[in-house]
Amino acid sequence: MNTYAVLILGALLAEYGLTLSSDLLNLRHLQPELPAEFRDTFDRAEHERAQEYTRTRTRFGLFSSTVDLAVLLVFWFIGGFEGLDTVVRGWGFGPIATGLCYIGLLVLGRGALSLPFTIYSTFGIEERFGFNETTPRTFVLDLLKSVALGVVLGGPLLAAVLWFFQSTGPYGWVYAWVVVTAVMLLLQFFAPRYLMPLFNDFEPLEAGGLRERILSYADRVDFPVDEVYVMDGSRRSNKANAFFTGFGANRRIVLFDTLVEQLSVDELLSVVAHEMGHYKLHHIPQRIATSVVQTGVLFLLLSVFLQVEGLFDAFYVDQPSVYTGLLLFGLLYSPVDLLLSIPLNAWARRHEFQADRFAVETTGREGALVSGLKRLAETNLSTLTPHPLTVALEYSHPPLAERIDQIRAAARPAQSAT
Repeated sequence: MNTYAVLILGALLAEYGLTLSSDLLNLRHLQPELPAEFRDTFDRAEHERAQEYTRTRTRFGLFSSTVDLAVLLVFWFIGGFEGLDTVVRGWGFGPIATGLCYIGLLVLGRGALSLPFTIYSTFGIEERFGFNETTPRTFVLDLLKSVALGVVLGGPLLAAVLWFFQSTGPYGWVYAWVVVTAVMLLLQFFAPRYLMPLFNDFEPLEAGGLRERILSYADRVDFPVDEVYVMDGSRRSNKANAFFTGFGANRRIVLFDTLVEQLSVDELLSVVAHEMGHYKLHHIPQRIATSVVQTGVLFLLLSVFLQVEGLFDAFYVDQPSVYTGLLLFGLLYSPVDLLLSIPLNAWARRHEFQADRFAVETTGREGALVSGLKRLAETNLSTLTPHPLTVALEYSHPPLAERIDQIRAAARPAQSAT
């Protein structure tokens, strides 16, 4: 092992150790006593069930991540990256086709390794806690569609990135960045209309009081939308959610059908107001801009990585190439990405507080937003008392108790003004 190998191994183990510490602390932080704030929605049995769900998912996640790391280290130290490269080079393809085959085989192998865990998660854990509605047929179709999209969309994009780094000199990373950014932006327009319907049905919200109130509210806050859609989330899970997606004519506010069934009209309006708040406060373009910058930095770092022969030696790769460099760089970047998630998640949580404030100020119904969020937490068996480290590493939304405190604080000035 050279110095680079020691550093990379240390980083991977540190990443695993940090995640392990976070999970263990989160389990110890679970409080058997139901917090007073939630006694109007949860009962003791539901609270215990939510905590058992957290324990089960956390322990399963620890087991799967341990297996994942162990397989990676074994593959690394038996020379798997070099061995596979030797086999694929022997097929006699050009560098781009060889790279596609090499990365494709590794992605396929990773998928095969994770498949049993995904199956157990869906048909074991989610079934046990009453969430799963996915049939084996739907599961298989989802898998096939995902693979097909990966090949049809991801394959040409990966080929373009490999070609730019292979053939366009020191500024190849800039060309790759521009192309990937263009694809990201195009997907924002086309995914809601053409890709997402491959997996779910989207139907306009039926005429009635809810639709009228949502469209009236949208007009009042100058939110340009002609329709609100209901997605058949119940095809796969009983969990409920809502989201905003797309731009321009393809902009959509989407409600899960389970959400429409579980919340009152006032609660649903507050949830929709929160989603519109993200748009009105320009959170979506801010997040896209951040992703664009991150992508550029990644490609710049990759261009540096490809020039360091010792990094290839660390993985026992005898013939450095763009495609092996791209894949190995992904392994090296993983611990860095975990650390970057801390400020990015904090920023996302701030956006959630701001969108909640927007919803309260524009609807004047903080009680409906609070009760709606509580119902969602109950339905989804959310953890009510997560550990701060887990929040920092994993939570893009604030813990519910903090969120409710901020909603009530936002409501007080509005009430004083009236």
